[in-house]
Parts: sequence; C-alpha cells; structure tokens
Amino acid sequence: MNEQSTPQIDGEIDDSKAPLIDHLIELRQRLLWAVAALVVAFGFSLFFADEIFAILVKPLTAAFPVGEGKIIYTKLYEAFFVEIKVAMFAAFFLAFPIISNQLWAFVAPGLYSKEKKAFLPFLVATPVLFGAGAALAYFIVMPTAFRFFIGFEGEVGGLTQEALPAMGDYLSLVMQFILAFGVCFQLPVLLLLLNRAGLVTRQQLKGMRRYMIVAAFALAAILTPPDVISQLMLGIPLIMLYEVSLAIMWFGDRKKA
Repeated sequence: MNEQSTPQIDGEIDDSKAPLIDHLIELRQRLLWAVAALVVAFGFSLFFADEIFAILVKPLTAAFPVGEGKIIYTKLYEAFFVEIKVAMFAAFFLAFPIISNQLWAFVAPGLYSKEKKAFLPFLVATPVLFGAGAALAYFIVMPTAFRFFIGFEGEVGGLTQEALPAMGDYLSLVMQFILAFGVCFQLPVLLLLLNRAGLVTRQQLKGMRRYMIVAAFALAAILTPPDVISQLMLGIPLIMLYEVSLAIMWFGDRKKA
C-alpha cells in the first residue's frame, strides 16, 4: 500500500511545482524587461542630462532678479554626480509606463474580469495624480518657496548676504518637492482602495476628518522644507483630496443603494 501511494503523492507534488516554476520564469522575464527599459531610459536621460537639469533649474532662475543668481558646486565631482542623479531621476519616469505594464501583465492573468475592471481606474489615476502633484510642485510651490528663500538676501551687519545654492543641494530639494507632492497626491487612490476592499467606510473616514486635517499638516511639515508656505501648499491640497475621496465614496454608495 505504501509503495503504491508514494508515486501518486510524488506526482501530485510535481504537478504543483510546475505552475510555480512557470510563474517564476515569467516573473524573471518581466523583471528583465523592466530593468532593460530602465537602463535604456537612463542612457537616453544621461545624454540629455544638461537639458533636463536646465528644466529643473527654471523655478530657481525665475526666483532671482533678471540676469542675477548663480548655482555653484563646491566639490570637484559634484557636477558629475548631479548629472548621474538627474539621469536616474528622469529614467524612472520615462521607464515607468513599461515597468507598470510589465507588472500588470504579470498580475492580470490571476484576476477575474470583474476585478480587472475594478482595478483599471486606479491604474489610470495613479500616474495622473502623481503628475498633478509634481506639476503643482514645479509650477507653483517651488517658485513661491524659492522667492521666499531668496528674499533673505541683502545687507546684514554691514555684510552682504547672498544666496549661492549648490547643485547637489538644489537637486535634492527639487526631488524632495516633486516626490513629496507626487506621492501625497496618491491619497484618493489609497483611500478608495481601502474602501473598495471593505477595510474602511465613508462614515468612518468622515468621523476621522479632524484627525486627518492634523495628519495632513504634520505630513506636510515632515516632507517639505521648514517654511510655512510649502507646508500650507501641501497640507491644503491633501485636505481637498481627502474631501474629494469622501465625495466619490458617497456617489459609489448611492449607486450601490
């Protein structure tokens, strides 16, 4: 009896192994395509690193009086590494559509058609909201914040106080602004996914409104430079996005009813 049952068990184990191996092979192939897209995007971005950095510098240029202002580097290798960071930063955005497509191609076969339709709006909303947050940071928040910082130039105790931003520090600040606003603008996606999964309800979120307002400004204080203007420009949109999420849930509940 034992000898006869052993081959059957072994056969069941072998059958269960085969799909897992196929999935691992497919995952490796998807990762290779994603890495290849990132490498190609990095090479392309590195070739145009000066032009990309020139775009990132425009908010600072606009904050200075016309014809004034400069950006410096205090280490001999700083300018080189700034170009590398700029290329990596741009490469991620260029390669993101391919990376997300490979991720979706790997996950989608395991979903029902109803689940695919449910997730599709979130997949579209994620890059749109990130772009909206990044655009707000680039076109409104950064120029306003930089004008505020540069406003401290002048005479102090008989000495000239002048803003001389370093390339590396400036790039880090710009990346901080763009990523902070882009990621925080994913709040509606997060809340609606939690609501769709049944983890939170609209009434629960509505009752937490006062705590969320405090949390929004606390998060803004952590993610932005220590000035009130930047914190308000992130905290207020977060509160508005929270209210928009509640409104979307209200329409969803009415549709279900």
